[in-house]
Amino acid sequence: MSNSSTISTPVETKVVQTSLLKDFLALIKIGIVNSNMITTFTGVFLAIQFTNQSFLRNLDLLFYALVGSGLIIAGSAALNNLIDRDIDPVMSRTKSRPTVTGRFKATHVLTLAFTFIVVGEALLFTASWQAAAWGLAGIVSYVVLYSMWSKRKYVSNTIVGSISGAIPPLIGWAAIEPTVGMGAWALFLIMFAWQPPHFYALAMRRTEEYRAADIPMLPVVKGFARTKKSILVWVLFLFPIPFLLTELGTGFLVLATALNIGWLICAMKGFRAKDDMKWATSMFIYSLNYMTILFVSMIIFSIFI
Repeated sequence: MSNSSTISTPVETKVVQTSLLKDFLALIKIGIVNSNMITTFTGVFLAIQFTNQSFLRNLDLLFYALVGSGLIIAGSAALNNLIDRDIDPVMSRTKSRPTVTGRFKATHVLTLAFTFIVVGEALLFTASWQAAAWGLAGIVSYVVLYSMWSKRKYVSNTIVGSISGAIPPLIGWAAIEPTVGMGAWALFLIMFAWQPPHFYALAMRRTEEYRAADIPMLPVVKGFARTKKSILVWVLFLFPIPFLLTELGTGFLVLATALNIGWLICAMKGFRAKDDMKWATSMFIYSLNYMTILFVSMIIFSIFI
């Protein structure tokens, strides 16, 4: 699909009055900020544990990493909303964003976004220049490579977008240990491989909305059958990655493998599912639980290294 295609007329909806705080949180995509803060914290915590440092003595670096990464993610999300304000009215889950309703003017969004990014980068630089460099890489990959370049042009947009989503743990790790090691890259690979099946399941549920917005998501371009095969491949790709974290012990490896087997079973059920939407919803929910359990378990098991 190309950007020259005509975007469908937005669906008429009742105007719902929302609070300024709610609109602000929608602008910065607070859900994405919170989830990425978890992976950033995991990067910080594992770096401390793997290098035998004191957690309490690194509270300042933890602050710089968490607040800095939170700000650059929020700023980047605001820019993404601004970039997508022409297609968001078409989709029911995005039509109420403040950049669509006009609650926030474009100039105000730009000012807020760049302020957040500059302050966030300054905080990351205070931790280490490597953390700031990884932060900048995340900003560029999300705003430029994904939002401005691939999202509306290529079916591989989800994979491109997965790069930025996998960078937060590298930021957290680099704040403590600038020379990121295998543990940091393991976190990156887990996040990178987790995102395609997670977002493909979401895209299946929103296929008609993405089609109306002329966004070439995999289910729109290739259909559900191909999407199910791609989900299966990405889930299989996750299986060996936890073994890059052998320092966390056998218990972690067993848990991670069990989670992967569970996701694989769910993925395989899709090939004989009678209700694709119900199956996609179950895959989406499993992916959320998978990430939460896996990253929390990393923190817990690392304490006993």
